[in-house]
Amino acid sequence: MTEKKKAARRTRRPLTEIRQENIDQIVKAAEKQFADNGFSGTTVSSIAEAAGLPKPNVLYYFKSKEGLYRAVLKRILELWMEAMHDLHVDDHPREALRGYIVRKLRQSRDFPDASKIFAAEILHGAPYVREELEGPLKRQFDDTVAVFRAWIAKGWMDPVNPEHLMFTLWASTQSYADFALQMKVLLGREELTDDDFDNAIELLTRLVLKGCGVKMV
Repeated sequence: MTEKKKAARRTRRPLTEIRQENIDQIVKAAEKQFADNGFSGTTVSSIAEAAGLPKPNVLYYFKSKEGLYRAVLKRILELWMEAMHDLHVDDHPREALRGYIVRKLRQSRDFPDASKIFAAEILHGAPYVREELEGPLKRQFDDTVAVFRAWIAKGWMDPVNPEHLMFTLWASTQSYADFALQMKVLLGREELTDDDFDNAIELLTRLVLKGCGVKMV
């Protein structure tokens, strides 16, 4: 084998790496298209154009527009469930709840389009995501609520309603994605800044910890 061929083999990227890069590129483009135009107003062709890939390449990975839409919804749900999964019985709520708020706000900052799509899906009766809501999300929700109950039993926080605590955490953090436009207009900004998110973290942490009777220090 010549040195040129050896060098080419060494620099050749693994197919799995290329595949994952293409999938991420397509999903990112799909998020933007679905967020801007809705499910009915989006086409596979528009997603392919936004991703900079031929339409057959997009269909090779996702088969249909519905498949792409489900992938976008699944991605945001997995991120949300991963953050919930990292709340543990032995973690003190002072640090754990703050950490959860930080992660959720960063997800709202980094994946605003996916969050908006999920919100629109719920408002329309969850036709594409109901199975995920009733299965994986429900199981993770029950597990996380059980963690809150364990913290209450240990006397680490007041006996607040754990289910509604979860709803409050979701609503307060996801609004920075779903209602970002309103916030930007009222704050007089083109985009929400890192300082805006830092201020949100501090305020929401204080409100949640104090509301749950958790000592700040």
